[in-house]
Amino acid sequence: QVQLVESGGGLVQPGGSLRLSCAASGSIVSINTMGWYRQALGKQRELVADITSGGMTNYADSVKGRFTISRDNGKKTVYLQMNSLKPEDTAVYYCKTTLRRTGLISWSDYWGQGTQVTVSS
Repeated sequence: QVQLVESGGGLVQPGGSLRLSCAASGSIVSINTMGWYRQALGKQRELVADITSGGMTNYADSVKGRFTISRDNGKKTVYLQMNSLKPEDTAVYYCKTTLRRTGLISWSDYWGQGTQVTVSS
């Protein structure tokens, strides 16, 4: 069994900051890419940022220069530091992890339960 537990969402004023965390636990042998996606009301889920096991990062154009993704491999945790937040960043944020479970040779994607980020004055 694998669990992804997210934390750090909330309500923040425009220009403010939040830091999201997502910790993976369970029967995990290895973790490849970890990432953050978001889904605003009435819109499709979109990639925000992801990071490989080697530390290579990828960002959506809309968040470049404002958001920073990082990971702690020892803690099996991915972070998203969000600065200069805008109302259009309001969405449910989901973490996604590609990992291999104990006893299996295939890689699978797992999703967190989502955390609400609301940017409003």
